[in-house]
Amino acid sequence: MGQRGGTDDAGTTRHERAFVRALPLLLLVLGVIYDASTPPDFTAAPLFAAAPLIAAPFYSRLNTVLTGAAATGAVLFLHYGNSVSSHVEAVTEVITVVTVAALAIVINRVVRRGNDRLAIARSISEATQRAVLPEPDPRIGGLDIAARYEAAQADAFIGGDLYAVQDTPHGVRLIVGDVRGKGMGAVAAVAVVIGAFREAAEQEATLEAVAQRLERALAREGTRRDGLDAFEGFTTAVLAEIRHGEGTVRLINRGHPAPLLLRGDGRLCVLSATEPALPLGMGDLGVWPDRADESDFPPGALLLFYTDGLSEARDEAGAFYDPAARLGGRIFPGRGGPHALLAALAQEVRRHTGGGMTDDMALLAVRRPVAGDPDVTAGD
Repeated sequence: MGQRGGTDDAGTTRHERAFVRALPLLLLVLGVIYDASTPPDFTAAPLFAAAPLIAAPFYSRLNTVLTGAAATGAVLFLHYGNSVSSHVEAVTEVITVVTVAALAIVINRVVRRGNDRLAIARSISEATQRAVLPEPDPRIGGLDIAARYEAAQADAFIGGDLYAVQDTPHGVRLIVGDVRGKGMGAVAAVAVVIGAFREAAEQEATLEAVAQRLERALAREGTRRDGLDAFEGFTTAVLAEIRHGEGTVRLINRGHPAPLLLRGDGRLCVLSATEPALPLGMGDLGVWPDRADESDFPPGALLLFYTDGLSEARDEAGAFYDPAARLGGRIFPGRGGPHALLAALAQEVRRHTGGGMTDDMALLAVRRPVAGDPDVTAGD
């Protein structure tokens, strides 16, 4: 969950960082070669000054100091070798390199402090994700499960997308949703929705009653946090119930992208709602009874739930990624099928968008096992 970037992207980033880290030394070497092989009127001072500046954001404080000292020493040595150490130009170049080296040390200190703050923020974000969106077990209620969260913003771990899976006396119940808005307001709404879902999933006898509990929870929270700290307005969501020992799935769709059913032979079915309904949290616009749709969920089939970060991902020409069109005819067999499906989707979306996702993406895959499945966990 929360994985970002593909193998190619990670490899490219590592090569780029390795090049940048080697660049200060390369500049020093090039500066010495240039100064030694040209007449005294030519100078490599800009190369020597650039070396500690480039080192500052990437090197430790000690290595930044050493790079500045090496640059200063190189300038002094070359001027001494050219017997121009007393010339005004030579003194000016030495002062320039020393000044830039001192500034590089200051910049290094500022960058290090920023990195420390970022590390703390990342740890808090990771802890928040684990608390609000814990990764589900690979097997729940006899079903194979996989979940994945892809954040559009670099170094972000959680936003307004959500999922939860729970084994209850009424069967395995799950929710996948998308809260309107961004930032901490959306995270707060995610916490409310998931908290209400986990409680209602255990207590309510029907999926329709679970949906109504979520509606009331959002309305109550919106009233409590009215004003400047206004609560996010609504949440699109799909609620599902897979009863123990039955080959069906019951769905309630509140304005969310329709789940996909991928059968073991590759046939795909879009599980659209019979009666479209407004998202959760919009009950003030009208009240109507929720009605669950029931569909077959045979052994070996996969259910895919996703947020609009998947279906609204665009390529350079503005074309949307269509998961139904991309998945038709494909199979993801075995206990690792859910994990393989989500990994393939994440990779294809990154390729489709060129790595420039504009919205978070939550994915949840559920598979009904078949007799004779090897007893392994997804991803092994």
